[in-house]
Amino acid sequence: MHSRLGLPFASLLTGSLAASVGVWGCLGQPDSSSGDTLVPPKGCAVEGGTPPATAPNGYYTNGATVCTADGTRHQFHGVDRPSLEWSTTGQDISPTDFMTMASWGANVVRIALNQDFWLSGAALNDPTYPATVDQAVAWAEAAGLDVILDLHWSDAGDLTVTSTQKQGKGYSSQQDMADVNSIEFWKEVASRYKNDGRVLFELYNEPHGITWDLWLNGGQSAGYTVAGMQQLYDAVRGTGANNVVIAGGLDWAYDLSGVGPGASYVHGDNVMYATHPYISSAPPSGWEGSFGHLVTTDFAPVVVTEFGDGRKGLCTGDYDQQLIAFANARGVSWTAWAWYPGVSVGDPQGCSFPSLILDWSGTPSVQGAAVEAALQAYPHANPPIAADAGPIDGEVDATLTLGTDGAAGADSASVDGASGSTLGFDEASADVLDAGFSE
Repeated sequence: MHSRLGLPFASLLTGSLAASVGVWGCLGQPDSSSGDTLVPPKGCAVEGGTPPATAPNGYYTNGATVCTADGTRHQFHGVDRPSLEWSTTGQDISPTDFMTMASWGANVVRIALNQDFWLSGAALNDPTYPATVDQAVAWAEAAGLDVILDLHWSDAGDLTVTSTQKQGKGYSSQQDMADVNSIEFWKEVASRYKNDGRVLFELYNEPHGITWDLWLNGGQSAGYTVAGMQQLYDAVRGTGANNVVIAGGLDWAYDLSGVGPGASYVHGDNVMYATHPYISSAPPSGWEGSFGHLVTTDFAPVVVTEFGDGRKGLCTGDYDQQLIAFANARGVSWTAWAWYPGVSVGDPQGCSFPSLILDWSGTPSVQGAAVEAALQAYPHANPPIAADAGPIDGEVDATLTLGTDGAAGADSASVDGASGSTLGFDEASADVLDAGFSE
């Protein structure tokens, strides 16, 4: 997520979320404001009768539909869990953390990762990081959640970076796009989880500042070699992994307008596309043209892997409700940003982050209440919260300290990694900004 200028947003029409839960055939096809011809969804019946290969207990895609291996339609609804992108151990990650998500009604959690913590040749590598991720995945799955592993931060092709302090080249943080080291990251991650189809791979968090050709095929940009979505996809499939792969669009993942037949798209099976609408730059009038068209033309499934209202002290949950209603009407999956208490003085609801929870007990923020209500309307199982089995080994009890303007204070907060190194982050890397936080 990244910062976008907060803009006034007048009276959103929210409607009833419970009434909007459904898919085409139940609610009828949505109107297409982009002028696309509405195409009836194929559903899970594959032409020729043989679906794409799936990872064990996993999913395949057919047109704009996601299906279980036995041909049952499936949608993902859940939350995003940050902290493993800036901390090698994560913050307050425990079995109870995931059980609380499940008690809200989530069936998936998106976990943000950092390739420099994972890769053995990186200066920031922590040898225990893959095991830490394994533990988080195991706890999530034990709570009944599928997992999206999201390559959130990278290094612009420079494994020698030693800091997460700022955004951009020279740091392990948000970059314009993936790099050659990201290819190795996905080879290793895909090899590790290829026998677990409940794990999905989001190839890169928020591409921006590049062309559609670079997005798909890679090349030279911003002083480093960009790895395109096709290269990252091929790296995953080259390991034999048939897990669902997710590709986010341009404009910090929001824009998927360049994806489609005769345009840019990832060639291969079991591909979803991710979008990140935030109130400051993604009004409802643009949703159909930016990402809804992929579903209304039955081209590919869409998952909104981040969304929210980042207006400091002003969020109401209305934007979240309207986005979810739009998604429900089209059978679009979603995960809400973010399961993290990013509250601060002057922003007690964590609007700037934006936060779904006010504390690690899972007390919902105003946006979290809207998301929880929507999750409760789905037919997802809500397992009881189990006793806390403790945090990930080596985790420190660290809390992001925010300044009065909603940004990290002048003395940046830091968390100690298991390796003993201090991994600091400030307003540029954590992106906790007055105008709104997005990763």
